[in-house]
Amino acid sequence: MPINLSKGQKINLQKTTSSGLGEILVNLNWNSQPANQGFLSSLFGGGSSGIDLDLGCLYELNDGRKGAVQALGNAFGSLVNPPYISLDGDDRTGNSAAGENLRINGNMVSQIKRILVYTFIYEGVANWQQANATVTIKYPRAEDIIVRMDNYNSSQKMCGLALFTNVNNETFSVEKIVQFYQGHQALDQAFGWNMKWTVGRKD
Repeated sequence: MPINLSKGQKINLQKTTSSGLGEILVNLNWNSQPANQGFLSSLFGGGSSGIDLDLGCLYELNDGRKGAVQALGNAFGSLVNPPYISLDGDDRTGNSAAGENLRINGNMVSQIKRILVYTFIYEGVANWQQANATVTIKYPRAEDIIVRMDNYNSSQKMCGLALFTNVNNETFSVEKIVQFYQGHQALDQAFGWNMKWTVGRKD
């Protein structure tokens, strides 16, 4: 039975194999076509491509390296090399049944200090409630963990979703965040990543 996290609630992922946590899948799904698509499209310069939410993460490795995995800037990461996190692709409409997926190599938990999973509105809906986004965290032989975006009162385009924190180099603690920010730099500052940011775009 799925576990629905409350805001601020933490849960430790359980080691389910002798080699480690296995592959951890972080899935984002959302409503691609809000009811008042015409009005919202006018706010964003027209078009009918629907909502484009992007899934990504900030990471910090135990050796001090930091970065982001996201479609913006084509920083898709790697599952077998640092940062041991990869993004499957970029669903620009929400029409893909699979949504967007971050994959984390749970067997490399000893190399990863923390991961902050986020989503941001690249284009489309001006209101998070209409996007109706849900994050599902899956890993082998364990219940799904659900992070619902149930705090909608924000016009800011960036949302910190969940924080993975290394526990004794053996597992991750997962905390529901669901907090909104103006953009990448504001999110970074709130969690003390202290990276330098430049404006990016999709090809």
